[in-house]
Amino acid sequence: MSQPSELAEESSASFNTRSKHCPNESLSYQEKFTCWIAAHEKLLRHLISGFEAKPAIQEELFQEIALNIWRALPTFRQHCAVKTFVARIAHNVLATHVAKAMKMVKTESESAENTVDSQSSSEQPTPFQALDQTQRQQRLAQAIRLLPLIQQQVITLALEGMNYQEISEVLSISTSLVGVRLTRAKSALIQLLEVV
Repeated sequence: MSQPSELAEESSASFNTRSKHCPNESLSYQEKFTCWIAAHEKLLRHLISGFEAKPAIQEELFQEIALNIWRALPTFRQHCAVKTFVARIAHNVLATHVAKAMKMVKTESESAENTVDSQSSSEQPTPFQALDQTQRQQRLAQAIRLLPLIQQQVITLALEGMNYQEISEVLSISTSLVGVRLTRAKSALIQLLEVV
């Protein structure tokens, strides 16, 4: 009998040749899960990096999100798109992570040192244009992490290309509230980017 990791690799390889969206007919839970993770991994990693700077914790969060997707898979009733379902699960995990992190008492100097350390460790010698792009992305990610959680959520989802309706479904808020939060997040982000 094959090991679960071997099955996941086999399933992943077979889905790589298919379209980005998984067919719904007669797939086992494991095949659906593998397909969903493969199709939405980039989205999940972008969401995670919008909330957490440390690569090791990002990987732990990815695994926790994947586990929660696996657990929630039997409850999926196609009342929304798979992308929305996956993003909602990710945001629930990330909101819990942020809430726990905020409970920890840290001094401002420790936070500033961690930010400087994570920036210097993630930069690697590359050509000038790539370095410039990397620096801009890091500044944006750092500024997003400084926003309040409700603004982080909407701006991260908007940067992932979700429309107001999809964001409202993920966050369980009205589309007009998405617009208000997104406008406020953009304004705050512009101010933060001038400082950062």
